[in-house]
Amino acid sequence: MSGPINAAAMSDGDLASHLAQVAGQILIDVRSSGLFSAKALGKAGDQTANQFLVHALREVRGDDGLLSEEEKDNPARLDQSRVWIVDPVDGTREYGEERADWAVHVGLAIDGEPVLGAVALPGLDGGTVLRSDRPIPVPPAPDTLRMVVSRTRPAKEAVEVAERLGAELVPMGSAGAKAMAIILGQADIYLHSGGQYEWDSMAPAAVALAHGLHASRIDGSPLVYNQADVYLPDLLVCRKEHAEQVLALIGEVAQAA
Repeated sequence: MSGPINAAAMSDGDLASHLAQVAGQILIDVRSSGLFSAKALGKAGDQTANQFLVHALREVRGDDGLLSEEEKDNPARLDQSRVWIVDPVDGTREYGEERADWAVHVGLAIDGEPVLGAVALPGLDGGTVLRSDRPIPVPPAPDTLRMVVSRTRPAKEAVEVAERLGAELVPMGSAGAKAMAIILGQADIYLHSGGQYEWDSMAPAAVALAHGLHASRIDGSPLVYNQADVYLPDLLVCRKEHAEQVLALIGEVAQAA
């Protein structure tokens, strides 16, 4: 058994990646136990991974603020410059159904900006962690663009924009999995307007921006985090060369509605 690591001396990037990877392995172990139904599995996984992430961050970054989907909000974070924003299981339904399109988000916002993030995709073969501090080459876009949308409730705006672009719709689960699909060359545009919270997009946005992608609200305004109201309902992630056209089409669809 390996000895303890000096987590307090880790860089923020190494810490975020380590936490996301370990939380992902915890979730795989919970699922592999065979003790839970699909519905109960989601709750068990969420709570177990959340306890690990929250306790770990309080242990090694106790002076920073913290916001987690599965933890009671502490308003003291609003007065802090550095705030960790985590989603222990993004795509709880997909996790419970033993699909691969779920993720673990560990992100750090500094003065409201998505500065650093790690997104673990434990359901992929061997597990994958994409990091803002270690970007990888993003494959070029194909001739026919691909837009990832919710597999259960694709947003009307996204479907209409895809039609105007001639883009193929790719149904997928978690927000993190959708955003990372662009980096992995599985998709080209992620347009969401159906409602999200800060933990759904913070780490994916940080990773996407670090990989040279465009990430914004669907009106083109910046994504701002660590707000009193954590509802952040819409998101656009795409290659920079597609952003202007997609934002224009979003405006056209809104005007036609």
